[in-house]
Amino acid sequence: MNEHVDNHADVETFDLAPISLWLEDFSGVKHLFEKWRRSGVTDIRSYLREDEGRIRECASLIRVLKVNKKTLALFEANDFNHLTGNLDSIFRDDMLQSHIQELSALWDGDTEFSSGTVNYTLTGRRLDIQLRGAVLPGYEDSWTRVLLSIEDVTEREDARRQQIESKRYAEGLFEYSPVSLWVEDFSRIKRLLDEVRGQGIIDFRVFTDVHPEFVGQCASEIRVVDVNNETLRMFLAPDKLTLLRRLPDIFRDGMNAHFREQLIELWNGNLFHQRETVNYALDGTERHVLLQFSVLPGHEQDWSLVQISLTDITARKKAEAYLEYLGKHDVLTKLYNRAFYVDELNRLERREFYPVSIIILDLNGLKVVNDQWGHGVGDALLRRVGEVLAGAVKPPCYAARIGGDEFAVLLPAIDELGAASMIDEIRSLIEINNQYYSNIPLNISIGWATSNIGEKLEAVAKRADLLMYEDKRSHYSSDNERRNLE
Repeated sequence: MNEHVDNHADVETFDLAPISLWLEDFSGVKHLFEKWRRSGVTDIRSYLREDEGRIRECASLIRVLKVNKKTLALFEANDFNHLTGNLDSIFRDDMLQSHIQELSALWDGDTEFSSGTVNYTLTGRRLDIQLRGAVLPGYEDSWTRVLLSIEDVTEREDARRQQIESKRYAEGLFEYSPVSLWVEDFSRIKRLLDEVRGQGIIDFRVFTDVHPEFVGQCASEIRVVDVNNETLRMFLAPDKLTLLRRLPDIFRDGMNAHFREQLIELWNGNLFHQRETVNYALDGTERHVLLQFSVLPGHEQDWSLVQISLTDITARKKAEAYLEYLGKHDVLTKLYNRAFYVDELNRLERREFYPVSIIILDLNGLKVVNDQWGHGVGDALLRRVGEVLAGAVKPPCYAARIGGDEFAVLLPAIDELGAASMIDEIRSLIEINNQYYSNIPLNISIGWATSNIGEKLEAVAKRADLLMYEDKRSHYSSDNERRNLE
């Protein structure tokens, strides 16, 4: 009577278990294994992988004796016959390869096995499952009673796959971002700043003025965790290892001043900030970059992960520099332009420079050359004047083209003797230049003046201009006399 009650309880426990249970007969598999052993098979895993048909043969020899209600519900079967009549719809695709693991465990003499695999419901819905099996006690020699449990882990596996996909997506965004990205560890820098703060330091800018070596110490404590592909491309590095080994070649020159400003931002609690700075590619060329610094979420307390993005703005900086150059220079002669000349006159006036000498020069015969030979030849003459003045005039003096064929030289703190010496230098360079261009020689009229105490520079320029016109009249008078003699 008690045995009957116990058996009934076992049946009820099996049927009402909250997990899918299968009672199966593996005796056919056992007989097949014995046959294979007799034929000399020793490595069952390799043997099964060589021919998928062998796995199918093993699967076909397994007989399902019983399943519980949870199994029917999980696989969306109406009854036992509906389930067992469609096993090929349930166990397919990935199942055969994972079956090798279970068969290998039995081959090796284990009475328990487990694997993670995929099954399908009778409506075609995919199930990620965790399968566990055990040969029941007393059936170790025959394998006629093997109990399998199938746990539905689809939700967990979906979450894991989603996590993997999210990670792959994040890595893709990082690796293939069109800007240079650096992930770095600033935790040691935070500890250094906390130590300084703990010493009672309040004004960090003053502290770094007094202790500039502290900035270098902080810079040496940065740990680069990773960089992306664009970083390698931007800095012309063949690989990450080369880049990391040559960081001093990238961050050099005035980088400490920029890094100091970063430290001040961090000291003031600004965990996100940006600034423009200059780095260098491994071939030594400049990289103007917009640096954006951000402590990554979740790491605000220790700064153990920060992201730094570097957007290459070199082209923009070059364009800005060129526009600035155009604002101050004459494109044809490469000298300063009239706007710069006027500004510089005003600057010298405000600063009350004394003395200031001004040389005014005019290219003789430009109109005739343009009319007879064309403006291209005339432009070449103007460029030659630019070459001569650029060779003679050095900072803090300036040479400018202030009109079509008119030029000026500003000589701050240069007296009459200095101005005369400059004119001699200019005339000497003209002679040398004409040796190379003897077909159309340069001929320039020159006038100059030096400021008197309290004299406006505009008046000095006018005096020089009048003297230049006197020289020009003398030049043309001489030309006319020569023509008359001819």
